[in-house]
Amino acid sequence: MKFSDARRVHALLSADFAAHPAPVIDLMAAQGASPFCILLATILSARTKDACTAMVTREKLFPVIKGWDDVRRISVEELDSLLMPVGFHRQKAEAIKKIPDVLDARFGGRIPETVDELCELPGVGRKTANLVVAVAFGKPAICVDVHVHRIMRRTGLVPAAKTPFDTEVALREGLPRDLWRSWNAIFVSLGQRVCRPISPLCGQCAIRAFCDTGSGRPAARKRVAASRKVVK
Repeated sequence: MKFSDARRVHALLSADFAAHPAPVIDLMAAQGASPFCILLATILSARTKDACTAMVTREKLFPVIKGWDDVRRISVEELDSLLMPVGFHRQKAEAIKKIPDVLDARFGGRIPETVDELCELPGVGRKTANLVVAVAFGKPAICVDVHVHRIMRRTGLVPAAKTPFDTEVALREGLPRDLWRSWNAIFVSLGQRVCRPISPLCGQCAIRAFCDTGSGRPAARKRVAASRKVVK
């Protein structure tokens, strides 16, 4: 894949994306979730399957926690119990518990709208920050998770990227800005269903013709092996 293919690839995957369930954070945004809810859900979603994140936020967390005042009054132990069984729920409970104080001290009690500022919040890394900027605030940002990182290497778009941050930098430099916000969602959907870490279903892929690996271009075997190592 080349950056000159980006618009065609985006169009094909957008059509594919529309025919399948959206990732949980994008679905929440489509349903009108607030930046508060999207921030907390995005923190919970790290290393957690979408079905688990959706269940915990819908059935346990948001019926009890509706704003920062609720986060302040609840104990870490109570919050932790609400977050089970998401991955690393205790660490996430401790991080979320600290966020209101940081918001008050540094941002006047508001959720910041830039990646760098969001990364100052407990429990928020670049992946979470980019997703919140793009989904909660509708601003250009490129979220790179394991799916996007793997697929960008596997397709040959950014084959030399060793880390998600390398991939983010390359995408910021090469992608048209108007594609940034939705790039993550369409590739996460593809990665969850088709472009799996092991035994990708290349025959079902909407962008196979653009993919170095799926189309059988040179170095495909080497790139598949490298993309598997990235996610271990």
